[in-house]
Amino acid sequence: MLNRIKELYKNGGNIIQYLKSLNENQAVSTEDILISYDFQAGVYTQRADINREVREQYCQNLANEIGDLGSCESILEVGVGEASTIGNLLTRLKSVPKRIFGFDLSWSRIMYANKFMDAVSLPESSEVLFCTGDLFNPPFADSAIDIVYTSHTLEPNGGMEKEALESLYRITNKYLIMLEPAYELAHEEAKTRMEKYGYVTKLYQTAIDLGYDIVKYDLFKPTFKDINPTGIMIIKKGSIGPSKAALACPITKTELVELKGALYSENALLAYPILDNIPCLLPSNAIVASHFMG
Repeated sequence: MLNRIKELYKNGGNIIQYLKSLNENQAVSTEDILISYDFQAGVYTQRADINREVREQYCQNLANEIGDLGSCESILEVGVGEASTIGNLLTRLKSVPKRIFGFDLSWSRIMYANKFMDAVSLPESSEVLFCTGDLFNPPFADSAIDIVYTSHTLEPNGGMEKEALESLYRITNKYLIMLEPAYELAHEEAKTRMEKYGYVTKLYQTAIDLGYDIVKYDLFKPTFKDINPTGIMIIKKGSIGPSKAALACPITKTELVELKGALYSENALLAYPILDNIPCLLPSNAIVASHFMG
């Protein structure tokens, strides 16, 4: 099937539409999105010059927002893609965090992200780690990262707002920043489009219902498409101590240690492979290895 998809993509076909046609009357699955993203890997790097001025201003404005939040030892982009956002963001921060993380469903996109970051000038003290991971099962410990942010990553997950917010709030140590479609602040045409394509429409109300401390909710400029206006929502969690910035088993949330070329949870008895220096931390990557320690 993957070879058929490869030929389809080569000829300009739509992978998601093809996969949906194989499973009529079913919603797009995480696996469908993973396959589509993986085949499209490299496209964003090739198109880096498109909307360059808009992207640079977008990243500068996000850097300004982060700078206003105080000290930050660690930062994570959820849905990092090919690092075109975080790579540009880091060069605009007044103080670059020591620990920099990102995850994405697609291994191939992380491969391109690592290549993109090779050209980004960072302080020698900064450590960068990108891995594969799932939004709803992020491979990090509780309160692991000072600032967790998204950039149109939650967008296609309409109806899953509560699960997405709880998932990201769990791993946040200080602030959760979401640059996502602002349904309540959008014009009617944009609202209709969000509803049509199943975009998130209840992030703000869901955050209120969960009792989160929303310190900002406004339109964010610039936006890449007027028909899909970006909103910024900043949720304060409040530090409960130094961030751990630790990878964790996405299934059991237990500590992972590097051992024999893999990441292993002694508590869960699960191992996760590291492929070309990229940790593969989707729940489906877990290998039962009860005797891995010997």
